[in-house]
Amino acid sequence: MIRRLLVVLAVVLSTTPAFAVNPDEVLADPGLEARARAISAELRCMVCQNQSIDDSNAELAKDLRLLVRERLTDGDTDEQVINYIVSRYGEFVLLKPRFETKTILLWGAPLLLVVAGGLSLIVFARKRAGRPTGSKLTAEEQARLSELLDE
Repeated sequence: MIRRLLVVLAVVLSTTPAFAVNPDEVLADPGLEARARAISAELRCMVCQNQSIDDSNAELAKDLRLLVRERLTDGDTDEQVINYIVSRYGEFVLLKPRFETKTILLWGAPLLLVVAGGLSLIVFARKRAGRPTGSKLTAEEQARLSELLDE
């Protein structure tokens, strides 16, 4: 019983994410380190593209992690650090894009697609409801039907 519990525990713990932050990057102040980790989780690795810089082992991600920590130790706020990184690498560096006028289509596209799909289904259903579902009976079929109904 204990052996099974240990195996299950080992499997569960082995699936936790392995962060790429090296021990030499970690700040001495736990508060600053927590802020650095939170910011790093929001920034995209430009090499890996769908990984945060906190999870990536790429050299560029390491440089960005160090830059984030450097800016935090210099006294920048979280927003200032993010704005600095965005000014150098563009909006693409953000894993979750900001809600602005230039990104409104990005945020609204899923809603627009759902509405367009719903409207097209309604139009298709209405067109189909007005059409007859089968073809007219031939004279021979009509005569046979009348014969069967008269019996």
